[in-house]
Amino acid sequence: MGKIRTPLVLVNFKTYLEATGKKAVMLAKTVEKACSETDVCMAVAPQHSDVLRVAESVSIPVFAQHVDPVAAGSHTGHMLAEAVKEAGAVGTLINHSERQLRLSDIAAIIKRVHSLKMASVVCANVPEVSMAVAALNPDMIAIEPPELIGTGISVSKAKPEVVTNTIELVRTINKRVTVLCGAGITSGEDVAAALRLGTEGVLVASGVVKAKDPYRVLIQFAEAITKA
Repeated sequence: MGKIRTPLVLVNFKTYLEATGKKAVMLAKTVEKACSETDVCMAVAPQHSDVLRVAESVSIPVFAQHVDPVAAGSHTGHMLAEAVKEAGAVGTLINHSERQLRLSDIAAIIKRVHSLKMASVVCANVPEVSMAVAALNPDMIAIEPPELIGTGISVSKAKPEVVTNTIELVRTINKRVTVLCGAGITSGEDVAAALRLGTEGVLVASGVVKAKDPYRVLIQFAEAITKA
């Protein structure tokens, strides 16, 4: 499994059919190809049912999309951190806008995944939430205004102040946490804009998963990172 480096391109597969089952493996291999050809760190976050098959098929980092703040035991329907680690995940997304959690649960999940030596990527919708999360010592925070997710309008262009304010507030609390930029990332210029604002990578979904040519988009992302 590849080591996580920054700048990072983390591709969230969500529950898109274009990235489900065998197609999840195909897309993960496309991401791996772009990664190996550019030496830019790229990772994927497939659905839980696909973590094992993806992790067995590629050498890039694989993340879960969510885990629950529970220990092993009587928790029917929950997702155990140990289970996704056993399947091959090196980390997990936490508190995505489509799977929001209470701050206490975010704290519990961060503690659990860190005890398993897994990486935590906590999503936040506004700078103030990012600041609160920073106090919990996650590995990464991804700032994603929910109103821009899936729109093709990147936060780094439409609301650059959200990104800069997030970085400023996070740094007052935690200078070690990595800040990623998400929401509406679809082009190399979006990635370049995010890096110019001070982030260390991007969290992207439909901009890659639903693209006509995901490989081409990923290469554009990598070129923007290399130039930056």
